[in-house]
Amino acid sequence: MAKTTILFAVALIILGVGFFVATGSHAPTALIPALFGAVLWVCGLLARTEDSKRRMLVMHIAVTIALLGFLFPGIRALGDGMKMLRGQVVLRPLAMWEEAAMAVLCLILVVLSVRSFIAARKARTLS
Repeated sequence: MAKTTILFAVALIILGVGFFVATGSHAPTALIPALFGAVLWVCGLLARTEDSKRRMLVMHIAVTIALLGFLFPGIRALGDGMKMLRGQVVLRPLAMWEEAAMAVLCLILVVLSVRSFIAARKARTLS
């Protein structure tokens, strides 16, 4: 899961930097996905260890960060999306799309991590 976490971290960094550039480099909040990506990248690097306890701890921290990266931007994007569906004007539509993309990436990482945790637990009980 460490490699997967690093892969998603890079995707979040690219997302954040890409939207920062797309907004004309004047909206520093567009870098929030890049910040989450940087933290997840560090977690992924730290999880590349033979110490199973340390790896488990770091990956649980990473999945918690990914869960937060899903919840907060997801709720904001959902709210703006509902406004758009009702025909209301959304002040920053690019921000809504960035939040939605970040939420989707983080949700996928959470799901993959939980599946990995379940498989690891089953493997431990079988041995």
